[in-house]
Amino acid sequence: MTTAAIRKQLINYIADADDKKIKGMYMLFEDDIHNKDALFELTDEDIKILDKERERHVQGKSKSYTWDAVKKIVRSKKAL
Repeated sequence: MTTAAIRKQLINYIADADDKKIKGMYMLFEDDIHNKDALFELTDEDIKILDKERERHVQGKSKSYTWDAVKKIVRSKKAL
């Protein structure tokens, strides 16, 4: 069964589930629901890479794009 099919079945189940089951499911997932940002953490190695790339940017050694340019490139599927 695909993830999309599972998601659809869960949505349908939750829509009709009794209050006790809904509260139980909420308690099970409460930490994840409230800590979505905490699920993403950079490793020390990730931070080193980002610091190196930032330094290259500051020194003008890497190419940079405005947000509008990035959107245009992505929408046109143009290679960087």
